[in-house]
Amino acid sequence: MADVIDATHAGLRAIYFDNAATSWPKPACVAEAMSLFLANDAANPGRAGHRMAVAAEKMLDRVRKSLADFVRASEPSRVIFSSNGTDALNIALKGLLREGDHVVTTTLEHNSVSRPLEAMSRRGFITLTRVDFSPASCVIDPDDIRRAMTPRTKLVAMTHASNVLGTLQPIEPVGKIAHDHGARFLVDAAQSIGLVDVDVEAMHVDALAFPGHKGLLGPTGTGALCLSSRIAAEQILPFREGGTGGDSSSPTQPAVFPHLLEGGTPNTVGIAGLGAAIDFVNARGPSQMLAHERAILTKILEAIAALPKIRIFGPKSAGDRVGALSITIDGYSPQEAAAILDESFAIAVRPGLHCAPYAHRTIGTFPDGTVRISPGVFTTSDDVDTLVRALGEIAGA
Repeated sequence: MADVIDATHAGLRAIYFDNAATSWPKPACVAEAMSLFLANDAANPGRAGHRMAVAAEKMLDRVRKSLADFVRASEPSRVIFSSNGTDALNIALKGLLREGDHVVTTTLEHNSVSRPLEAMSRRGFITLTRVDFSPASCVIDPDDIRRAMTPRTKLVAMTHASNVLGTLQPIEPVGKIAHDHGARFLVDAAQSIGLVDVDVEAMHVDALAFPGHKGLLGPTGTGALCLSSRIAAEQILPFREGGTGGDSSSPTQPAVFPHLLEGGTPNTVGIAGLGAAIDFVNARGPSQMLAHERAILTKILEAIAALPKIRIFGPKSAGDRVGALSITIDGYSPQEAAAILDESFAIAVRPGLHCAPYAHRTIGTFPDGTVRISPGVFTTSDDVDTLVRALGEIAGA
């Protein structure tokens, strides 16, 4: 643990199982990069020609290229910096959709997808179809997506991995279905980025949205929308307009990427930290990080399977999952169980609906939700042992 920042909780070492919300701890290089940028180059990029402004612009260019390489975008200019995954999704949804469009989405979605679409549907701007998933496999059937398509379908929007259940979804076949029907494909990669390989061009993804603060191990307030070569600048409207640091004489937003979609001063300090985090992830290797999370999940699943008062939702194996697991404990609400874990054992988990109410309706846990356990790259076997002992005490084992 020498390469992470240590912390304590009520005199105990904090044991963190809430990485699906925000990864923690962060690699020490993230804070170091942010501190160095603040100390040396924290000027406004593109807004001046002095050394500090040029250095800030070069930093943005470097991180933009790192992200483009990470998801195999055709060129760095197609990486649009955002303030988080929600911001990136809103840029895509409100930029790509037009009045009268039909959208296909799923009941696995986070509110970052569900709420913008529901709002547009309720005001009559679009029509909307939600495809349900199997409560047993917790995976969307691509054929159900195909059956939901209509001649007016212009967008399919779905998650790459469920933030409630951790199950990976078949985005490549769904993307092909979308393209076969002349629709675009938007993927929410909040839970998969940094762990699962994504190729936006080869996997039929037109727009990939993700935050920097989860699997990429970066700071909050960062994220990106990556657009494939199939999206032209004239096909997407800017979600916000404002200064871009260039071509200030134009009365409208510059019609080129990334400036079309990046109005306003970016979070340069956060992006500096995100750049260091991407370097860390690349050095570790996303596949190795995913293998670590699955090994941790396997140990948890095997241990709690013997506890009769604990119910596990979704597949009982760690294969085809990222690090997210939902459980309930007989005799306790999720909120009560999470409070006991926090107050008595210094273990952080996430109770409730996880901003995904439709998914909880399908698995039968609405309105109370579940206790979500989400390990990360820095979770240890000792952390698992402590968690399992605590769950055993709560469940009366």
